[in-house]
Amino acid sequence: MLKGFRDFILRGNVVDLAVAVIVGAAFSKIITAFTANIISPLIGAIAGKPDFSYLILTLHGGKIGYGSFLTAVIDFLIQASVVYFLIVVPVNFFMARIRKPTAPTTKTCAECLSEIPLSAKRCKFCAQPAA
Repeated sequence: MLKGFRDFILRGNVVDLAVAVIVGAAFSKIITAFTANIISPLIGAIAGKPDFSYLILTLHGGKIGYGSFLTAVIDFLIQASVVYFLIVVPVNFFMARIRKPTAPTTKTCAECLSEIPLSAKRCKFCAQPAA
């Protein structure tokens, strides 16, 4: 029973997931600090108060704080845009420059249009000579 548990814990996917969660939690603090201390004050300076928690709907004596929800949605959209524009876009740009195009390993049969290896002399599907 302990051997099975050990195999489960030492499986590559579990360790990779644990590392991803730890790094993600630390990275989340960076994004939250950047958004709260730089982006939100800039938006507040341009558009006014960035906090909508003062918006409350009173319904039969009960208070519904939809402003807090609206603030949370806006914070999420700001954080998502910060991650996308400051991390995802630059990383994709640099990865596209690093990647080298790979040479094709297959060709298309002229007769049946199936994919066959470049070194094939005949198509394995229709037995026509490979061009």
